[in-house]
Amino acid sequence: MIPLPAPNTISRPYRGLSVQRVERPDSLADLVDRIRARPVYRRTALIVARWGVEAALLAVRTEEEGEGLFRDVVDVRLLAAPEEIVWIEDGDVDVGNATALAAAAARHQADGVSAYVVHGRHSHVNMIWRPAPVPVVVDEVVPPHPPKLVDMVHRAIDVDEDLPPLQLRARLVSLPARVRAGGPGRYLLPCAGAGPAPGTTTSTSSSSVDYLDDGPPVRGDWTLIGCERSAQIHEHHYGDRPLWMDFCPAKLPAVDGPRVTKCCLLERGLQVREQTAVVPWGATHDEVRDALKAVTQQRPDNDGVSR
Repeated sequence: MIPLPAPNTISRPYRGLSVQRVERPDSLADLVDRIRARPVYRRTALIVARWGVEAALLAVRTEEEGEGLFRDVVDVRLLAAPEEIVWIEDGDVDVGNATALAAAAARHQADGVSAYVVHGRHSHVNMIWRPAPVPVVVDEVVPPHPPKLVDMVHRAIDVDEDLPPLQLRARLVSLPARVRAGGPGRYLLPCAGAGPAPGTTTSTSSSSVDYLDDGPPVRGDWTLIGCERSAQIHEHHYGDRPLWMDFCPAKLPAVDGPRVTKCCLLERGLQVREQTAVVPWGATHDEVRDALKAVTQQRPDNDGVSR
């Protein structure tokens, strides 16, 4: 017997789902018999049968062998009756993207519904079964705004076709907050990209913020707000380590679940520690995408349906 899909199941690729208009069936058992009686395209694993404004979702299993484009159905299972399915018209949704499908489902959430079918971008159709987005924490330092790693994670998700639906939560280490917590004084930030903190000045006559990447010629009586690499660079140039407030986002407390963060000591590649993936400070989009895959551990089955 065909098993029920696991939560977050979508058709991968979406061509594994077929939308078929049918005459109104006498019963759902009649609908199952109709689907069983006719061949389907060899890649089809799911069928959305529609009549009028109603629809039902069925899973099919076909003959394993055959050379033609169409194969006989050997098993059918009704997954969702009309009252258990919601049809969504939204041309902005990329139906190959599980996070986009889950977001569309959340906007149309209804009690008793198991299957959300989306007619989305480019008139393609896909469904998501009992969406339950996976929470992922992203740790980053600000400024700049928007937070770079958070923005890169969003971009990676937007074009993804492999991950489960994700729900992001950003934990941000604020440099201005660190300066305010330190009180009046002179501070050394890693680079100008960190920006001046509120209440500071960078004028040539009275400066309370210097930048390590400017290479100030004279060591100041400053507090470094930076990471281990910044402290190492300071020691190289000035012979010692200053007072230091470490802002490394990778040192934030671990969470119970997937987490993506970054560390300046990692120059390329990826480090995975249990459910935390660490990328370089100057991570590429590929490294961020690989980090998400590493902590969510999505494994698609061979039948075109990801579980």
